[in-house]
Amino acid sequence: MGLVGFGFGLLADRRPFGNELFVHPFVLFVILVGLSLLALRVLMVRPESKVISNRTLLAGCALGLAMFLGGNLAAAWIFLIS
Repeated sequence: MGLVGFGFGLLADRRPFGNELFVHPFVLFVILVGLSLLALRVLMVRPESKVISNRTLLAGCALGLAMFLGGNLAAAWIFLIS
């Protein structure tokens, strides 16, 4: 989640998919995480809370958000340097 969040954060300022709300990189990141959890549930044939603890899932979401903001900050610094 952290690596993907950082990647989406790097793209956030450029808005490569358009200026609509549903194609903002953060919204797409959240949708991707949700679809990944649904796929995990279908593949494991049991609830994801039995595979990943709730505390670990919450920590992963917080890490993804923090890395998204870090990627956005890194993109801003790269823009300022160049």
